[in-house]
Amino acid sequence: MRLSNNLMYQNNINKILENQQGVSRAQEQVNTQKRILSTSDDPSAMSQASLYSDKIQANEQYEKNITMLSSRLTNEETVLDNIKSSLERAHTLTIQAGNGAYSDIDREGIAEELKSIQSTVLDLMNAKTEDGKYLFSGYQDNTPAYSYNSANQKYEYAGDQGLHKIKIAEGIDIKSSDNGFDVFEKVQARLNVSSNDGVVSGGVLDSKVYVKEQGQFDSFHSAEYDPSGANNTYNVITTAGSPGTYTVEQGGNVLASGDLSDGLIKFNGLEISISPVATGQVDFTLGAPQNENVLNTMSNLIADLKDTSLDQDAFEQALADGLVQLDNGRNKVSLTQAGLGGRINAADKISQSNADLDINNKAARADLVELDMAEAITELTKQETALQASQATFGRLANLSLFDYL
Repeated sequence: MRLSNNLMYQNNINKILENQQGVSRAQEQVNTQKRILSTSDDPSAMSQASLYSDKIQANEQYEKNITMLSSRLTNEETVLDNIKSSLERAHTLTIQAGNGAYSDIDREGIAEELKSIQSTVLDLMNAKTEDGKYLFSGYQDNTPAYSYNSANQKYEYAGDQGLHKIKIAEGIDIKSSDNGFDVFEKVQARLNVSSNDGVVSGGVLDSKVYVKEQGQFDSFHSAEYDPSGANNTYNVITTAGSPGTYTVEQGGNVLASGDLSDGLIKFNGLEISISPVATGQVDFTLGAPQNENVLNTMSNLIADLKDTSLDQDAFEQALADGLVQLDNGRNKVSLTQAGLGGRINAADKISQSNADLDINNKAARADLVELDMAEAITELTKQETALQASQATFGRLANLSLFDYL
């Protein structure tokens, strides 16, 4: 094979260019700290690295979602804590109102303070999130959760039963708020009879039926109440004599009997007065379980505290209604807070798990595409040395002449 000058020059130039490319690539790897500079370098590794990058970006978004979730849950917890404190104060005032030494003016003063508490609780129920949405309105979060209906003089819930959720990890959504229907509308009113006036017949002319032992009556009501309404009426059969006697029957079955000499019957937490003690009958019916929000409970309390025409028994019943319903409302708020605490704890644990996954994903991606700096610097040095050698060789070959050997 004939070696021409052109061939020698071309081979040396090609070698120099090749070495320059090697140096340039090694320098770019060092500068970018990446082993793979294009997909063609290692398609499989780049594909896997891309999947890890997607997971890392998703985790970053999940972390932002967790921050938003924690903020909203903490905000709701603060609002509920303030509502509970207000209900506790209302409960205390209701107990004070039962003091027999209080005058009508004292009771009216308590009513005014209850009215102020009611206004505060209404504002808290209509609290907003950081983006101006109503916290307890469900999906209807542009509408205040509660408003006063002047037509029926009741505070009514205007939201729905929707539950906003935030995705904080793959396959994990957590409620970011609670709707007012679940928190404030599902508060059980005091269990009672349908009317405090017994239905009298025969020689009995008047009868009053009051719940005096609420816990005992609640157990009786829960066990015996018929949701169909067919078997909720009880008959008190009285017989005049010395002494008079009574039996309490339901559907022909005798449930209790005893002496009626004092005209008073105690039955499963109820106190039934009979006047006069004569042969006759008194019928009473168990009231249906009902729910009532605390705003309306306080409205009823305020009205009863200002009503000077109520006799002592009616006033005591009004206070009993208020005490039980305020207590139930406070307990419902406490249960909601417990659920909030569980969600906050779950979000914290998921955040920690996401952080661990993020570290693993970044480490796996680094193993695939990132550079070993010691190895890269060694490679760069090797490529620079090769370039310098090829340049030096080219210089010597360029100066070769046959006359040097003659």
